[in-house]
Amino acid sequence: MRTYLEPRWEAGRDLVRRGLSGTVVRLNLLRLRPVADYGATPELAPERPISGAEAFDRSVAHTRPHLEASGGSLLFLAEGGPLLIGPETERWDRVMLVRQKSVQDFIAFASNRDYLAGLGHRIAAVADSRLLPAGAAFRGGLTPAAAAATAAFSRDGRVQP
Repeated sequence: MRTYLEPRWEAGRDLVRRGLSGTVVRLNLLRLRPVADYGATPELAPERPISGAEAFDRSVAHTRPHLEASGGSLLFLAEGGPLLIGPETERWDRVMLVRQKSVQDFIAFASNRDYLAGLGHRIAAVADSRLLPAGAAFRGGLTPAAAAATAAFSRDGRVQP
């Protein structure tokens, strides 16, 4: 089974060519390793083995300040599971929505030296992933129904009553 952990150069080029203007939200689907693999970045490895979930938590803790300094924000992070629509054998352990002000801001964030210094936690944690950048499809950014649904989520990702 082929896995996807890093974007291909061509995919990055195509993202820029899409000409998305304004806010970009990235849908991340992540399958985590049972045990984190720090083979590529032993300098970040903890003293004892940890789970992929623990390594991913370290990745989020490292990444979030750099993301926010770049003007981005973590909109949603939750446990995943098996798909409701899709292959029965496919599952994603984490689902994440990340907002950036623009494609250019996303590229600047993703190439930030301080952010990249901790990328090894994500590499150790993730066995497979999918990343879908999406731009506003409607004038004003959201349909009225989507705006109402978005407003129903609090900052911690829980639906408000």
